[in-house]
Amino acid sequence: MRALLLPLLLSAGLACAQSHDLPELGDASAATMSPAQERALGLGIMRQIRGSPGYLDDADITDYLGQLGYRLVAVSPDSRQEFSFFVLQDSAINAFALPGGFIGVHSALLLSAQSESELAAVLAHEVAHVTQRHIARMISAQQRQGLASLAAVAIAILAARSNSQAAAGAIAATQAQALSDRLAFTRDNEREADRVGVQILERSGFDAHAMPVFLDRLQRATRVLENGAPTYMRTHPITYERIADVQNRTFDLPFRQVPDSLDFHLVRARLRAMQKDPRQAVELFDELLAERKFSSEVATRFGLQESLLRVKNLGRAAEELARLKALGASHPMLASVEARTLAALGRRDEALQTYARATADFPARRGLIYEYSALLIDSGRAAQANALLDARMQTDPDDGRLYELQARAYGALGNAMMKHRSLAEAYLSAGFLPLAIDQLQLALKNGNGDFHDTSAVEARLRELRALAVKRQ
Repeated sequence: MRALLLPLLLSAGLACAQSHDLPELGDASAATMSPAQERALGLGIMRQIRGSPGYLDDADITDYLGQLGYRLVAVSPDSRQEFSFFVLQDSAINAFALPGGFIGVHSALLLSAQSESELAAVLAHEVAHVTQRHIARMISAQQRQGLASLAAVAIAILAARSNSQAAAGAIAATQAQALSDRLAFTRDNEREADRVGVQILERSGFDAHAMPVFLDRLQRATRVLENGAPTYMRTHPITYERIADVQNRTFDLPFRQVPDSLDFHLVRARLRAMQKDPRQAVELFDELLAERKFSSEVATRFGLQESLLRVKNLGRAAEELARLKALGASHPMLASVEARTLAALGRRDEALQTYARATADFPARRGLIYEYSALLIDSGRAAQANALLDARMQTDPDDGRLYELQARAYGALGNAMMKHRSLAEAYLSAGFLPLAIDQLQLALKNGNGDFHDTSAVEARLRELRALAVKRQ
């Protein structure tokens, strides 16, 4: 994945610089980037990450990471900073922070963390890098070299978090070898991120001792791994001195027995089901259940159910669904797998009823809204899907997936004008302004809307054209 992702990010980052998607830097003598400039730079990078094969577009996993992340952000030194958390499918144990508060976590790290406190420890460290403005200061040092170099540095920082060798290649490709010594955080940065991270962990109610435990386990892993240190150790150098320093900071803090949340276990089970061959995943979960080797039976049976659906073993899926429901747990991810199983078995009305109850019980869960809307459309109930999507858009107007589903619903209803208008908003949310303008022009060309719809599309087209002129 990284070999494919890096060239895409690099070329895209330079394209962003040329297309004015990156912030204006103003006076070259300015000492630091503003938070708005940093966020704009991060958004430009994230636009490319979301289009890459490694980006894990799973609403439930992303929502969980966001909830966990904001639990930490809420007690961080600067809770006003905007943050976004995302996952990359990658077998390297790693996490990284990007400009503007974007924090990425590799799926392997989610699976390698042996407790939720350990995962929180890694996130707290990355949050601290952002709140202490380590990345902003690193990038600000390059302002005199122009926007293209700035984009290249930001892309290389991302590459360094995944693969230090690829990062060196990225720098050389952009003729910026002299900047390589600025890609790694300094020792002072790492110590400060550890110090602030421990404070965040303690204030958020997690076990702060999880941080030195995690670092020590990675350090010990270097003795048994044939391919050298885990990626996290290369991008966040872990020395015995650093581990000792963190242990000293947590020495006087009380140990906390913090139970892992059901979300933590379910997300890890989902990832295991995703990353293995479906048949191998079924065998894995069967073995765990047979030998009672699990921290959560609910999550293990959930993982088995996900794997059975992937392998299309519907007969057994029906049997295992009954066993899963008998455990009596209530969770939006459990409701989702139940509804998807019922739909796969041809029991569509029961699936729709399950979604209706679940969206009422868990109205904030995006995954349920996406799945329920899609099933409504496929069931010939596009108008009902539109009502559901409209209600969600009132609280989340920038969610491009909602507009994509709405476009499907309007297409099913035969309303071409509104279909293209919804697609325009979907493209706009992803940062593709020219494509959004094209869709609005197609909407007017179809001309099958009433006066109100036509006027709304025309007004929106004027807004986006004015925005395009402003960006030139």
